[in-house]
Amino acid sequence: MEARGRTALYVCCVLFTLTDVSSEFIHVPSSIHHGIEGKSVLLSVETRFPLDDVEIQGTWSHTRPSGIRTTLVTFTKETTITDMMYRNHLFFREPNVSLLIRKVNQDDEGDYHLNLNIAFHNGTGLVIKEERTVHVTVDVPVSTPVIEKSPSYAVVEDKANVTWTCSVERGTRVVFQWLRDNVALGLSDRYLFSQDNSTLLISPVRKEDKGTYHCLASNAVSQERHSRAAELNVYYGPYNLEVNSDQGLRTGEVFTINPGELVFFDCLADSNPPNSYVWISKSRNATQVITEGPRLEVRSYRLAQAEEYLCRAFNNVTQKQNEAQFTLVVASLGTGKEKHSQDGSPVTPLAAITVCSLFVIGCMLLFFLRRTCHPKRVLMSIYNRPLSEQKRPHRSGHEDATEDFGIYEFVSIPGKMESAQVSCRSLAHLESVQDMHTTIYDVIRHVPETPSHSLLE
Repeated sequence: MEARGRTALYVCCVLFTLTDVSSEFIHVPSSIHHGIEGKSVLLSVETRFPLDDVEIQGTWSHTRPSGIRTTLVTFTKETTITDMMYRNHLFFREPNVSLLIRKVNQDDEGDYHLNLNIAFHNGTGLVIKEERTVHVTVDVPVSTPVIEKSPSYAVVEDKANVTWTCSVERGTRVVFQWLRDNVALGLSDRYLFSQDNSTLLISPVRKEDKGTYHCLASNAVSQERHSRAAELNVYYGPYNLEVNSDQGLRTGEVFTINPGELVFFDCLADSNPPNSYVWISKSRNATQVITEGPRLEVRSYRLAQAEEYLCRAFNNVTQKQNEAQFTLVVASLGTGKEKHSQDGSPVTPLAAITVCSLFVIGCMLLFFLRRTCHPKRVLMSIYNRPLSEQKRPHRSGHEDATEDFGIYEFVSIPGKMESAQVSCRSLAHLESVQDMHTTIYDVIRHVPETPSHSLLE
């Protein structure tokens, strides 16, 4: 049975050789190894043939990145010869022909080649050759990255460029990443990265580039390491200039305030460094600087009509400026809000003028009424009129001749001195005529034509 098994093995070997198909007498689990500086790396090889039935002879050699090739170990099934320079650095593990590299360093990087000859004990001299190559990289853990900025001082937007550099003291195959305000920087027309991202050029600098920058460094054997924070200060603005007030009513660029109200306006803009502000009054194509600073105080009682104002913001570093214009109108809003009055006075000048005007108008009406109607004379004439006459019913004239008996009063009217006689009934209508006066009083006794008859009756 044993002879038959050996025969089958030999036949398979011959077939694999003739058909140029790998026999897989040896197996390498991994062809790439990432070593960490100072630690060991095992180049594992598995044999898939009975060692007792074969003779083996092989070598391990190392080809450095520079191209220099060195034979490290020569071995057979019974003996191992290691290069003297690597005797304490390498360990050949028999019988599975694996190679252990102790405490790898940068010089151990490169390709490791295994050449193995397998000779079978069949008396035919059949030899199988196996070759494998394993690549080894040695990574150095990354140290804390250091970030630098050029120039080191603050810069002006649209006029300067900034170069960021991130470096590590130790580390291999380091991957760098940039963060601004803890957000990763993406692609931009103004960002230029180096091949390994260790350098970042911002050209030109803008307002949005202002912030706190960090650099991250990592490699295959190290987690991300953060650099210290670095600030980028950018001078910009002014932007988004606006005038606001907590009082009155705003409609677009028009502010309406109540009469007598003390109003404050604030002028604000986005700028670095802070702007200098100037308030300007505009009227009839003429301008006048009122005050400086971000706040304007306006006393509405000083406004005769609607006035236009302008706030101008200027950045002394960027040499840029911006303006905001608005119109101020004084009108009663009826909001019931508390008003700021002039110097705490309880009565405003407008209220005093209104009261005086009403008083003058009232006096003029009373004087005109007195001159026109003479109320005193009318009252006196009504008071002196006989009570019987006031209560007598109105008659048309001569209903009864006996009623004509009585006292008659003769008066003279200027311009009519012909002694026209006017009865008492007509006098009531003439009392309202100016300069009328009485001249003579006569008593007339009227005797009817038949006095005795009338009395008797």
